[in-house]
Amino acid sequence: MSGWRSLLLRIGDKCPEYGTSSDFKDHIETCFGVLRRELEHPENDILPFLLECSEQLPHKIPLYGTVIGLINLENEDFVRKLVEKTQINFQDALDSGNCNRIRILMRLMTVLMCSKVIQPNSLVVVFETLLSSAATTVDEEKGNPSWQACADFYITCILSCLPWGGAELIEQVPEEIERVMVGIEAYLSIRRHFSNIGLSFFEDDGETEKVSLEKDFLEDLWDRIQILSSNGWKLESVPRPHLSFEAHLVAGKSHELGQFSCPDLPSLPLSAILYGKQKHEAELKYPQRIHRLNIFPPNKTEDIQPIDRFVVEEYLLDVLWFFNGCRKECASFMVGLPVPFRYEYLMAETIFSQLLMLPQPPFKPVYYTLVIIDLCKALPGAFPAVVAGAVRTLFDKIADLDMECRTRLILWFSHHLSNFQFIWPWEEWAHVLDLPRWAPQRVFVQEILEREVRLSYWDKVKQSIENAPGLEKLLPPKGGPNLSFGTEDGKEKTEHALSVELNDMVKGRTPAREIISWVEETVLPLHGLQGIRVVIQTLLHIGSKSFTHLITVLERYWQVIAKVCHDEDKQVMLIGEVSFFWKNSAQMKAIAIDRMMGYRLISNLAIVRWIFSPENIEQFHTSDSPWEILRDAVSKTYNRISDLRKEILSLRKNVLLAEEDAEKAKLELDIAESKLTLVDGEPVLGENPVRLNRLKSLAEKAKEEVISVRESLEAKEALLARAVEEIEALFLSLYRNFSTVLMERLPEASIARTLGALKSAHTDVMAVDFAESSRMELDDENGRPKNSQVNGGTIANVYNAGEKEQWCISTLGYVKAFSRQYAAEIWPHIEKLDAEVLTEDAHPLFRRVVYSGLRRPLD
Repeated sequence: MSGWRSLLLRIGDKCPEYGTSSDFKDHIETCFGVLRRELEHPENDILPFLLECSEQLPHKIPLYGTVIGLINLENEDFVRKLVEKTQINFQDALDSGNCNRIRILMRLMTVLMCSKVIQPNSLVVVFETLLSSAATTVDEEKGNPSWQACADFYITCILSCLPWGGAELIEQVPEEIERVMVGIEAYLSIRRHFSNIGLSFFEDDGETEKVSLEKDFLEDLWDRIQILSSNGWKLESVPRPHLSFEAHLVAGKSHELGQFSCPDLPSLPLSAILYGKQKHEAELKYPQRIHRLNIFPPNKTEDIQPIDRFVVEEYLLDVLWFFNGCRKECASFMVGLPVPFRYEYLMAETIFSQLLMLPQPPFKPVYYTLVIIDLCKALPGAFPAVVAGAVRTLFDKIADLDMECRTRLILWFSHHLSNFQFIWPWEEWAHVLDLPRWAPQRVFVQEILEREVRLSYWDKVKQSIENAPGLEKLLPPKGGPNLSFGTEDGKEKTEHALSVELNDMVKGRTPAREIISWVEETVLPLHGLQGIRVVIQTLLHIGSKSFTHLITVLERYWQVIAKVCHDEDKQVMLIGEVSFFWKNSAQMKAIAIDRMMGYRLISNLAIVRWIFSPENIEQFHTSDSPWEILRDAVSKTYNRISDLRKEILSLRKNVLLAEEDAEKAKLELDIAESKLTLVDGEPVLGENPVRLNRLKSLAEKAKEEVISVRESLEAKEALLARAVEEIEALFLSLYRNFSTVLMERLPEASIARTLGALKSAHTDVMAVDFAESSRMELDDENGRPKNSQVNGGTIANVYNAGEKEQWCISTLGYVKAFSRQYAAEIWPHIEKLDAEVLTEDAHPLFRRVVYSGLRRPLD
């Protein structure tokens, strides 16, 4: 990498490029000196690289802004082009709804204003354009309030710029910026309060009057800006290097920004359902960037000013966003932010808030797992204790944690421990053995141990809990596959003989068609259904040595299974056989069922039927195993539709390209043929005959290509139509089953219309005390909470919920999680769901959690 590129990338870092200096002023002068010389060469790509650095290292924008300001003193033409390019990029980002780019480019323009590169009035025009669009959007008559998420985002962008340039704007254009602030205040008075219902980390949040009265993200940010204003716009988290060069920068020419326009929004829908669909679409396109997860007590971050907390969150989220493929660089930048105070607790809260964000995190959860691991290695004396404290706090509140968040926490923590030799003071959690088997804390520990066994092996995990040997009861069974052909005399011997015969045929590489003939002619007539079970279990046993063995057996003999399990009833039986065979391994059970669904041996409807069989229903509150299989089934169906939509989008582009090529080829051929002349009534070629023939051939091929691509498109569209019908049937079946099993177990509607009412429905068997845990403080150097006991006892968190109530709470939690995760596919079918499932006869609490997951108002 050339020197100037390295200097731009490393500016502000402690690195060899800048020697021992860590002074921003020295870095800026060094970088500017090199860039000034490079700009003398016409063939360079400094401009795009400088903008790229500003967009992808946004916490360094004040440094880049100052460098650009210094360049502006000597090369106005270069900076004018840079401002024009920034303006073009900003308009493109607005048109495409690229939220991160809009926000970062607004920050860059604000910093360029501070460095005298952009006129402050031009920046105010940008603010007022966004403010006007936002105000129009939420206007009931002129706009479309279902797109309030877009309007809120625009206002957030304006407010987000003020920590970087509020002081300069107040100094240079006080009346104009005051007008903007008055406009924002007016907007806040007419917009609807953003409800966190369905997206909160804890079950009761968003469902009580108290929470609905709390400030939402935009209202909170407005308050932080008001405090910043009253403090004279002084904050510690934003470096202001331009002040060191202010005497020079004022001599530069300030450039004007051109006009911007916000994209038009859809017209206001006439029905409540269309309103809900548009609201969901808007919130997907303009999501709230952070939902704060306040894990630690206030005294851990109370020294940080409210606006500084917001700025550090912005830094952390930016680094997580732009370094999502480079975990080590991500951790390095996260621990080296340009702030003068410690922020480990805030960093942990921000990462966990992203890991547990609903409906889904910006990136795959494993990314945050790797970042946390690298941060523990980068800050070995501080961060591991902070992470441990976060785990303990979340464990104390696990009964109220959203079911989707709980699942993610289990997957993260087991993966995290596997990278640190499974070391954890398990004796602190030994008290869960005294809780009922359905208590959330006990289930949480049980699921972590089960996931650890998947990541290692049984004996290793058992060894890791030797300080709390009683927890061995919560380990999954150690045994392997469970091959059984019954216990009746004579019958078992016959089944064993069948199994041996099939085993020999497979070992001898007998073709699938011959085995099918053997099954149809010998097994089915003599042994019926039991014979099918023997065939299935034998094939499973052959493939039980490893995942690879299983795939090999399915690839070679899937036709055999398809022949004997040709309808839904037989498929349900097939899943039951897989479950029985792998009853000691939830992982292999899930993998086998998933692979069989991939080979179309099992339909998703058969999986739903099996999930809601009595044996599985009884596990809904004590095991994640049935939910894992159901999640995989729904995800596979959903992903197939997503893939088909992407393929169709690509094919439509290909059709347009093929049609353009065909038109060009035909036009060339027509031009060539028009040059034919007649001599004595006979045509004479005016063009080279070889070329004319070649053009005819190209035109024919181009026409054939158009037909071929169109046929491919039609085939994919037909597949998509079938897949959409399939997922509609899946959701109808899923929600019917949910409604039925919940109606059988939920108390009468008059007793429990809300989750809170359900939790307190039987106070004699329900005594949950989480008051103490919310005040937990990390006391000792290991991050152990003051209210925990090393011997495994615990002062708080006595949990005695009734089993029936806990079953309902867990199941409703999963209903909400499914509704939220697949809302984009559920909304197109909502009319049918309303008509067939979410009727007035459905239990109000069931309807409430479905609506909550879809973020749909109950009224």
